Amino acid sequence: MNRTDRSIFASWWWTVDRTLIAAAMALLVGGLVLSFAASPAVAERIGASDSFYFIKRHAVFFMMALPVLFGVSLLSPRDIRRLSLLVFLGSLVLLVAVLLFGQEVKGARRWITVFGFSIQPSEFVKPAFIVVTAWLFASRERRPEMPGNILAIASFGLVVALLILQPDIGQTILTSAAWGAVFFVAGMSLWWIVGFGGLGVAGVWAAYTFVPHVHARINRFLDKANGGNHKGAMTADGYQAQQAHDSFLNGGWFGRGPGEGTVKRMLPDSHTDYVFAVIGEEFGLIMCGVVAGIFAWIVFRGLSHAAREEDAFIRYAIVGLVVLIGVQSGINMAVNLQLMPAKGMTLPFISYGGSSLLAVAFEMGALMALTRRRPQATRFAPPIHIERHEDAAAQAA
Repeated sequence: MNRTDRSIFASWWWTVDRTLIAAAMALLVGGLVLSFAASPAVAERIGASDSFYFIKRHAVFFMMALPVLFGVSLLSPRDIRRLSLLVFLGSLVLLVAVLLFGQEVKGARRWITVFGFSIQPSEFVKPAFIVVTAWLFASRERRPEMPGNILAIASFGLVVALLILQPDIGQTILTSAAWGAVFFVAGMSLWWIVGFGGLGVAGVWAAYTFVPHVHARINRFLDKANGGNHKGAMTADGYQAQQAHDSFLNGGWFGRGPGEGTVKRMLPDSHTDYVFAVIGEEFGLIMCGVVAGIFAWIVFRGLSHAAREEDAFIRYAIVGLVVLIGVQSGINMAVNLQLMPAKGMTLPFISYGGSSLLAVAFEMGALMALTRRRPQATRFAPPIHIERHEDAAAQAA
């Protein structure tokens, strides 16, 4: 390819941020490789007939995620906005359907079967909601008569209500953080900051007070942090947190080697929520730092693009999307390191899960599309108008 090539792919290649492509591919391929290390033990523990059951499914999701990632990255900002609106509306319908017909697992309804496929709608609603919210906030600047802020706040309340009813506190916190970041860069006043900050504190208190599993998780985490031995501390999430902690100790700086980990055989969710612990045991803390660095680079690169962007919608959407990726990866790694109570949140790109992988592919594709270089409209009149004016003056003389 050369710069004179006008094909769609060539135009995409010369305008896209190739460092974001490299980061996304490194994480996606790393997740596929790690499925060989983390998932066979899980398949054996649940009695699957094929120890490569999760590996094969992860490979299928990987092959589905690639066209989503690159297909979405080819779109224009207008098409990203339209596609996100469709995904957002569809996800809202599925979130309502989950509450009515969803599968109940551990006291929560988060999954629904559609045409034989198990889908977690909360994964898809996050990036679509952020892009739609960015458009609503930006529309207020272009068209003051449009109640963009009111619609954005109302849609936020609707999404949070549907997530809490499942209940899914982790996704609620993540969505709120990304929405708050978009609202902040859109020019939130001090009173709004105080108001929503107070609502956030009240929400955490309400979850701790009225949601039993949140209350138990926070108590176990605080008790362990104080060196105590809280009654019931070795329930499912407490047991996994302790095993994850042991994984990092066993791995040391350089790890035990691919496939040599032992603690993963005792981690029920080693292929999903605790895959970062598998990285620590088999590849060491240095590789954990590399993975964290890649996520940090995606956030830094996205914010750098947003700082230079003149279009309000694109700037807000970029900020919201990178906050989604950064906060979700940060929460997952912090839980694995016992720095936060268990949240049941996957590591983007790497953890096993079709909904998670496809949703993050859409999210990253939208980020790549919005950060592509685009020609800026000039504010000056074309020189030909000046030349014609001068010619007319000369003829009149």
